[in-house]
Amino acid sequence: MSNNSLRTVYVNGDYLPENEAHVSVFDRGFLFADGVYEVTTVLDGRLVDFGNHMARLHRSLGELDMTLATDDNELLAIHRELVQRNGVDQGLVYLQVTRGAADRDFVYPATGTPATLVLFTQHKPLLDAPAARDGLRVVSLPDLRWNRRDIKTVQLLYPSMAKMEAKRRGADDAWLIEGGQVTEGSSSNAWLLDHEDTLVTRALSHSILPGITRSAVMAFAEEQGMRVEERGFTIDEAKAARAAFVTSATSFVTPVVEIDGQPIGDGRPLPAITRLRERFIEESRRRAI
Repeated sequence: MSNNSLRTVYVNGDYLPENEAHVSVFDRGFLFADGVYEVTTVLDGRLVDFGNHMARLHRSLGELDMTLATDDNELLAIHRELVQRNGVDQGLVYLQVTRGAADRDFVYPATGTPATLVLFTQHKPLLDAPAARDGLRVVSLPDLRWNRRDIKTVQLLYPSMAKMEAKRRGADDAWLIEGGQVTEGSSSNAWLLDHEDTLVTRALSHSILPGITRSAVMAFAEEQGMRVEERGFTIDEAKAARAAFVTSATSFVTPVVEIDGQPIGDGRPLPAITRLRERFIEESRRRAI
């Protein structure tokens, strides 16, 4: 399918052309950002790590006392149908769930209000992204998000603001700082490789999203005999590291070659990080469903 063609999207049980897809103006996702989402990578027309994405979806829903009548088998079928209808060989499937439509009130609507369920696809050249070859330049910014970043909510205004500020500064993205330490990237988990060849990433807590790619990369790295340490680190430690990188469903493993204008190492992606990316992609393709 051409990228310029109208996509088929899914809204509350119906497959529709994107220009015919609508949700209520009273939807709580629109009024309160009262919703959660997941994004699943598509490689070779198949879904990467679908089961773990659904597990995190259910955790997010549970943390917000939200319910979804559609079970995982149905969600898998919807994902596959959208991939097939839209001819996605390489790209993403976004799933968004809100608490539904109800008269505007800060109090949650009555039990039994149907959730709003929307899914759509994006074609995206994930494997040959220029950032994987050249690396990312990031700037450090204060982390001004709410304190439950472990819930994957649709309230993404500050990450968007952070990305825009990074662009204004001539960089590609931002790393967010709280209490003197890096929490994560604006839409990714942040990592460094120290001079003892240990991979370092922040431990899970309410401060960061439990990244599905983060977890997979930790497992792959340990399989290759690399040490992984979960702890906080400062932006100065990252600048002095052998290498830095980010992980996410949309970026896999992508090197960071500059922080606040200072090159990391020699300013080029370290081969060890490139190999880690290749290993992750290889395993992801093998395990995709």
